Amino acid sequence: MKVAVLGAGAIGAYVGAALHRAGADVHLIARGPHLAAMRQHGVRVRSPRGDFTAHPHATDDPAEVGPADFVFLGLKANAYAACGPLIAPLLGATTAVVAAQNGIPWWYFHRHGGPYDGHRVESVDPNGAVSAVLAPERAVGCVVYAATELEGPGVIRHLEGTRFSIGEPDRSVSTRCVAFSEAMQAGGLKCPVEPDLRNDIWLKLLGNISFNPISALARATMRQMCLHGGTRKVIEIMMTETLAVANALGCEVGVSIERRLAGAERVGDHRTSTLQDLERGKPLELDVLLAAVVELADITGVEVPTLRTVHAISDLLALRSAA
Repeated sequence: MKVAVLGAGAIGAYVGAALHRAGADVHLIARGPHLAAMRQHGVRVRSPRGDFTAHPHATDDPAEVGPADFVFLGLKANAYAACGPLIAPLLGATTAVVAAQNGIPWWYFHRHGGPYDGHRVESVDPNGAVSAVLAPERAVGCVVYAATELEGPGVIRHLEGTRFSIGEPDRSVSTRCVAFSEAMQAGGLKCPVEPDLRNDIWLKLLGNISFNPISALARATMRQMCLHGGTRKVIEIMMTETLAVANALGCEVGVSIERRLAGAERVGDHRTSTLQDLERGKPLELDVLLAAVVELADITGVEVPTLRTVHAISDLLALRSAA
């Protein structure tokens, strides 16, 4: 199995190292000091499950790699529309794109069935710019439950979790999903093939849609947000509104809000990816988290006043941080 990892950052390099350790033909695509370190020393994983080092091929030129069986997409969702020149050399006739993104994916209504089948979510696929680069037919959804950080160039700190749930937009258990799942499991990761990955998408989103923007606005960690009474109440309301949108689209999360909050509190003083991006001066990945759900609330007729308020304020933050 040939796997190209486009965007071999904390998550991408961790997955690539695990797959390489299992015997897959892995190619990491990165740049800068991180690429130089991986070329010289390999991917060094520091984990409570045991440290290890893997030495997959690493490059900044996708043309060196050529068509792969799978492209594991480790880029932020707001970079998808512009990744055409990078991903084009990696795509063959049957290449699958495993998109490890937070929030609502561009393929959400592809082969969805029902009244919204084929609907384009403008917030995540503006004017079809993402679909033009990443054909929905190639998409294998992926919900990441693992937490990793780039501790230094070429060094991945694995904090917790090894689960990468995957699934087809049409809810089938496809041959390509089974093959990728088996390779991930051989590398020591959990990779269940979910008949309806959209339920997992909403489960993960329940936390991202609330904790991520609030953490950036308040400059707060997970524990701090959970322990502050006012912030905790706002997060509860945001989660309740999000569940209402999910239910209107036929999805069941299956986890109570209180359990979700308790799990977040146990994470401790972890800074969300949005807060980390803000601190590093990177673009904030809020369209797929907040704007998309507000858009879905509009088409389903669900009232989400708190989500709208937090979206408006965090959108201004994103604009000002990008200026």
